[in-house]
Amino acid sequence: MVSSPPSKRRRREQNEAELAGDSIKKISPLVVFAHGAGAPSTSDWMLRWKGMLGKSLDAVEVVTFDYPYISGGKRREPPKAEKLVEYHSDVIKTAIAKFPGHPLILVGKSMGSRVSCMVAAQEDISASAIVCLGYPLKGMNGTVRDEALLQLKTPVIFVQGSKDGLCPLDKLAAVRKKMKYVNELHVIDGGDHSFKIAKKHLQLNGLTQAEAEDQAVKAVAEFVDATLVHGAQGE
Repeated sequence: MVSSPPSKRRRREQNEAELAGDSIKKISPLVVFAHGAGAPSTSDWMLRWKGMLGKSLDAVEVVTFDYPYISGGKRREPPKAEKLVEYHSDVIKTAIAKFPGHPLILVGKSMGSRVSCMVAAQEDISASAIVCLGYPLKGMNGTVRDEALLQLKTPVIFVQGSKDGLCPLDKLAAVRKKMKYVNELHVIDGGDHSFKIAKKHLQLNGLTQAEAEDQAVKAVAEFVDATLVHGAQGE
């Protein structure tokens, strides 16, 4: 039996690999999206990003929720992030029970991203990736809060505004070098802690706010897709 020429064989194998990758990507992820310290899951910011992430990730569901301290219209001071881990974990387990077999993606805004990283370290939570939107690396007293990040064994992508005072990019770069697992960074140039960009900065760069956020969402989708494909191929 005559074998195919090497070039044709390689091309066929490549096509088969691409088809396999496409089939892997079609397993829609389950996204659990945690809010930040000062605004609930029903805030305009959360609703906008929930919609963008759900569409770009082709999610089976984007689950949002309110931590107890802010639910029902309450406006108490948020507790320490560690005290929110158990509640966050319970939300995730309920979501997984509703959508079994779908890869889990943890997303968080600010404090919610920090809690998401703590939750990912739990033995009974198996996340495929974490998306940190405005990670609050710098504490109120100026200390670098990197403990949860250094313990991670889950791929993570940071989306950070270049003018975010809670996460100086040089400090994040130093932490990322010490992290043990795959991590990436997408910077929203001129963005603050909630990615808001000054009009003058947008004009100078020929961008709109929506375009800058769309670029960030695309970076998240590419990272998550690559992570899911790599994870499935490694099984």
